[in-house]
Amino acid sequence: MAFSDPQTDDNDVMSEINMIPLIDVMLVLLIVFMITVPVMTHSVNVNLPQAATEPNRDKPETIRLTVDADGQFHWNQSPLTFSELEAHLAQAALMDPQPDLHIRGDKAVRYEHVASAMAAAQRAGIRKLAFVTEP
Repeated sequence: MAFSDPQTDDNDVMSEINMIPLIDVMLVLLIVFMITVPVMTHSVNVNLPQAATEPNRDKPETIRLTVDADGQFHWNQSPLTFSELEAHLAQAALMDPQPDLHIRGDKAVRYEHVASAMAAAQRAGIRKLAFVTEP
């Protein structure tokens, strides 16, 4: 590529190229390669274990145990006595996967009724117990 020098009018051709921008670009590329190449080549050899995948289990059912203001128990909205509650809890504890027990206690119920339901669930072997409240 030839350039003419505007200060001289003798129409001589200038055959020099400005190399500074080319050198700047090459230095930037050199720095980029100097940073990325060690990351790609140096790695730690690790012998990773093989994982066995387990099929997703079905979500366990949810049992709603309601204790109304009079202290009566309701198993999924079906009324029952305390002895029937213990029998239902024992059956639920044997299920696989074990269902979640959601206790809904009325605000006016005496705490001893809710505590007796929790104790019966613990004796039966229920592992997942939750309280349902209103915001």
